[in-house]
Amino acid sequence: MSLYTEMILVGTLLGTLARLYMLRTDYRQYPTYPHGRVIHIALGVIASGLGAVAVPSLFEKNYTAVTFLALAAQQFRDVRNMERQMLSNVDQNELVPRGITYIEGIAMVFEGRNYLVIFTAFVSSLATYFSGWPGGIMAGAAAIGICNRFMSGNVVGDIAYIQEGDLHFDGPNLYVDDIHIMNIGLQDSKNEILAHGMGLVLIPKNVNSKTTLAHLGQRQAIIHELSTILGVYRDSGTPSFVPLSKRDLASGRLAFFFLPMEKDFETAKQIVVRSPVLENSIRKPLKSKALKKTKGT
Repeated sequence: MSLYTEMILVGTLLGTLARLYMLRTDYRQYPTYPHGRVIHIALGVIASGLGAVAVPSLFEKNYTAVTFLALAAQQFRDVRNMERQMLSNVDQNELVPRGITYIEGIAMVFEGRNYLVIFTAFVSSLATYFSGWPGGIMAGAAAIGICNRFMSGNVVGDIAYIQEGDLHFDGPNLYVDDIHIMNIGLQDSKNEILAHGMGLVLIPKNVNSKTTLAHLGQRQAIIHELSTILGVYRDSGTPSFVPLSKRDLASGRLAFFFLPMEKDFETAKQIVVRSPVLENSIRKPLKSKALKKTKGT
């Protein structure tokens, strides 16, 4: 077996293993099994092949072949568009939708992980050239470890404290603790809400957390996570039972009202703690030069 063939095989194998490692179908059942996974595994094999072939092409000074990486980038952008379009279409039939910010984050992840596959295959192929296939496998394993680092981001538990809120009515006004949620006029709806409803309050840890949690897309993502795992006590045409979040403008506290199929505060708390902080919702005003200057004067 020639050295270049060995490089391509090792790079493609480790790149494919990286994609398999990063592809997980969890409680949200996404990507769907088996067809959704087949699509992404096939794209992962293509990406790993491109990354593995790039190294022999560079050593042979065949720079034209490397331009296929630019073509691959365009294809993976199309993957992002495909995921965005599909999830947006499906979201219209959800009782509690994900929201456009959550969908954009998921689509971004699927595009980005193909680039991590190319990186793993490239590193494995390059290490095989200098150290043989054992070195290629070791380098590929290290690259997969780096990919694992990029798979995980911040969660809501990193930026806020979570406590149970007191769900109660003051006349027609529904409150979680002292935060007003909405007006409910029908007595039957009030009884259902008191019987099945839950309230949670998120307390931001700093100004960055306060502005991040204020983002409507982030709040919708948390509500969707709660409804997906605990279920949702509502059907179409029941606007009074739609989960909502409202913010206390003075303190930045965030109140959530929802009606789960199972009322379990500890489980609900763990769901919120582990909910992802969406990349598109992150705000860091504490790093603003203007704010630093204001505080320093």
